[in-house]
Amino acid sequence: MWAASCLASCCAACACEACRTAVGSIGRRSARIAYCGLFALSLFASWALREVAAPLLQSIPWINHFHKTPDREWFETDAVLRVSLGNFFFFTILAVIMAGIKDQKDPRDKIHHGGWMAKIFCWAVIVFLMFFVPNGVVSFYESISKFGSGLFLLVQVVLLLDFVHGWNENWVAKDEQFWYMALLVVSVVCYIATFSFSGLLFHWFTPSGHDCGLNLFFIVLTLILAFAFAIVALHPKINGSLLPASVIGLYCTYLCYSGLSSEPRDYECNGLHNHSKAVSTGSLTLGLLTTVLSVVYSAVRAGSSATVLTPPDSPRGTDKPLLPFSKADEQEDKKDVPRPVTYSYSFFHLIFSLASMYSAMLLTGWSTSVGESGKLVDVGWPSVWVRIATQWATAGLFIWSLVAPILFPDREF
Repeated sequence: MWAASCLASCCAACACEACRTAVGSIGRRSARIAYCGLFALSLFASWALREVAAPLLQSIPWINHFHKTPDREWFETDAVLRVSLGNFFFFTILAVIMAGIKDQKDPRDKIHHGGWMAKIFCWAVIVFLMFFVPNGVVSFYESISKFGSGLFLLVQVVLLLDFVHGWNENWVAKDEQFWYMALLVVSVVCYIATFSFSGLLFHWFTPSGHDCGLNLFFIVLTLILAFAFAIVALHPKINGSLLPASVIGLYCTYLCYSGLSSEPRDYECNGLHNHSKAVSTGSLTLGLLTTVLSVVYSAVRAGSSATVLTPPDSPRGTDKPLLPFSKADEQEDKKDVPRPVTYSYSFFHLIFSLASMYSAMLLTGWSTSVGESGKLVDVGWPSVWVRIATQWATAGLFIWSLVAPILFPDREF
């Protein structure tokens, strides 16, 4: 027994040391990848607590202080919101601490890149303390999270526009026939995918024998937008390219699908899911994984890329990878020279704060789901309208990005 106890203690100590070393190494080489892992951990914790923590929250007097105990779904939503609130506070505090960092000689640069065991401990403590705050604070956070999520979706749209225009400019700058042909091929493929996908949307979400005028309107409007993008892009005064128009058209079609598939499972016009009431663990896992990838990508791109999202007084982003792959890069980082930081630390953490709000809304169905929808990720009428509004915002911003240089030739866009 004594030998087994010693062996267990040694294994635990080795595991802790290995985790500490691994986390510290990742943090020194690239803080961004470590923050992504921490954020993914917070999403997993939110999902797990949503599934198992309801009975525990029902027994906590300062949470369940109602004369009539709410249903289980209220406590599931409350658990997700409290973890999200802790996540929001953690990244917001870091954003405030990192404000104004210009070069890597700033002492706060070490806080951003190192001290990972301390930061993970602080994150866990903050999340734990959120389960002691009054319900009114959580309710207020729920309300402002809807606006914060909208801002985060806007960030995603701007990032996509920046990526698409950059992609097009990069291939055009090569000024070779091969790359012009590649632009044409990709554009044609995107438009074929858009129209084929739209045909599937008609089949799935406008079943015969039902009045599905709203779904029909969404799908037809999506097709109109796809045509409008091409017309505006090819207008003689715009002299644009089909590539951005085709990619944005395909993305708008995806947003239409995402919105329609988020309709309640018992809605008669949701032909994709109305015959399958049971939801598998695999589908839930896929939904959460998609959320994690979307949120993490947007947060990293927004914090590190040289886009219009970067504040004017902040360091401009570079193409530096998340992890340096050569020892020369690591040795260069060790030079005792006050080099400017490659991205805005404060803005990076601020995007993660907004992403915390967005992920909470997805996991709770925008805090209005009922019945079976409460067990799904991003299902319910609020999710539908958020997706459709995002599509309209994407269309508006894309058209504006094309016509703004013509309307205001003296300004840089």
